[in-house]
Formats: sequence, C-alpha cells, structure tokens
Amino acid sequence: MTLTIKTLSFKHRIIMENLLTTEFWSRALTNAIDWAIKDLPGIIIILIALIIMLRVVKFSINRLKRILVKRAEGDETVDTGEAEKRINTLTGIVLGAVRIVLYTVFIIMLLSKFGIDVAPLLASAGILGLAVGFGAQELVRDYISGFFMLLEDQIRTGDVAIINGTGGLVEKIELRTITLRDFNGVVHIFQNGKINTLSNMTKEWSAMVFDIGVAYKEDVDQVMEIMKQVGDELQNDPYFGPKIIEPIEILGLDQFGDSALIIKARLKTKPIMQWETGREYRRRLKIAFDKSNIEIPFPHTTVYWGEEINPLKLNITKENEA
Repeated sequence: MTLTIKTLSFKHRIIMENLLTTEFWSRALTNAIDWAIKDLPGIIIILIALIIMLRVVKFSINRLKRILVKRAEGDETVDTGEAEKRINTLTGIVLGAVRIVLYTVFIIMLLSKFGIDVAPLLASAGILGLAVGFGAQELVRDYISGFFMLLEDQIRTGDVAIINGTGGLVEKIELRTITLRDFNGVVHIFQNGKINTLSNMTKEWSAMVFDIGVAYKEDVDQVMEIMKQVGDELQNDPYFGPKIIEPIEILGLDQFGDSALIIKARLKTKPIMQWETGREYRRRLKIAFDKSNIEIPFPHTTVYWGEEINPLKLNITKENEA
C-alpha cells in the first residue's frame, strides 16, 4: 500500500512539472509575441534610420572632400598632393566622430526598447568619463592640438620645420604626435600638446639668404653687379632654373664688418630647394670673384707694438741683379 502511494506521488510530481513547463513556455511565447508586435518594429525602424544616416553622412563628407580637392587643384599656389592628404585626414576624423555619436544614440535607444533603464548607465558613464578625463587631460590636449594643426594647415608631411628648437624633415603627422628626422638621421617625436614653437621653413616657397663679404678696397657696385649676373646665369640653368621662383634680390651693402663689407642678397626657390640652389650659387660666385680679382677677406688680427717698444725691426732691401 505504501509503494502504491509513493508511486502515485512520483507520477503526480512528474505531471505537475510537465504542466509547469508547458505553462512557462506558453507564457514565454506569449511575451515574445507581444514584444515582437510592440517593440520589434521600433527597433527595426531605429536600425534602418541608423543605416540611412550613416550613408547620408558618408555621402555628404565624400562630396565635401571632392569639392575641397577640386578647389585645391584650381589654386596654383597650393600643393595638390599635400592638400589632398590634409583633406583626407580631416574628413576621416569628422566621419569617425559622427559615427561614434550615431552609434552611441542607437545603443541608448536600443537598450530602452529592451526595457533597460539607461539613466543609471548614463550616470555611471558620466562618472567614468569624468575620471578618465582627469587622468587623460594631456592625451586630450594632444588630440585637440593635432586637429587644429591639421585644420589650419600649419605643417605638412615632407616639410622642413623647427619644432621647439629642433630642426628636421617632417616624416609623419598624427593627431597625437609629429615625427621629425634631423640631418643626422635622429628621429624626434613631439607631442602636439607640448609644441611651444613651430617654424615651417618650406611652406609654399623657401629662400636662401646670402651675406657675402668682400674686402674694403673693392668697388661695391661692381661686386653687386657680379652677384646679379651669377644669379641670372643660375636662373637660366636648365637644372637649377626650374627650382628658382624669382630673380635674385641684391639688397645692397648691409653692414661694415670687422674685416669685410657685407652685401646681403636673397634667392627664392621652391620648397626644400633652397640649400642645393644656395650651394651652387656660392660655388659660381667664388669662381666669378676669382676671375674679377675680387678679394674675399678672412678674419685677421694686426698687432701694433708702438714706437718706443720695437723689439723686431726688419729692413728689406732689393739687390739689383747683375
């Protein structure tokens, strides 16, 4: 009798579990159907809206990029290749920022559709963002400085620049850092937020300034005429001529040095061409001065002993040849 009761109890328990399981799945199915009817269309609409907005933003930025590139191609004073690099960098940054904003809004709206209260999440994210902001102030400053540096076209890849007193060729420009390689091959990396002084030596055009010293006995006008002729010959040279933008400027007698008259001149060239052109100009000028017997003095010192102190006295006589 006891075995029969236990057996019935076991069967009754199985039946009850089956009933509960059936009721659970039925309720779950009902809730899922209700959610699909009420909330799923809203999620689909939000997803479609996100896709449409992303495509519209991408199309608009690409169109803006093409307009800016065409405008740069129409301006003869602008290097089209460098301008296109800067435009691509800036538009890529803008596109990435807009995407982040759209994805953030989409996630918040999606969580609200699933019945999740986003207010505590936003509060937590705000506190976390504030903490990270305090810890990453220097990083944020670097990115902001880099963005405005690119926006204002202060410097480009391939320029020769002096950054915080260090000169070299700009190899890479990023939002956080600038990579500079000096003449000795040493690579210098500068954080954009810590750049205090920036001098671009090759933006749009370059120049080589000459301080030419000649002896006091020389005719200044003749010297300047020779300098002008050498500059004109260099500009007519098939190799160096295309590198020179304007005829050489002879600015005139600049100063009276200790042992020379200093004549200043300037030669404008295309970017980064000033050093090669300047070396060739000096070489040709030395040859021209030698042909005209124009003395290029060197620093020297004359010691005067006075009349009373005359320890060394030379008498030079010339013997007549027989």
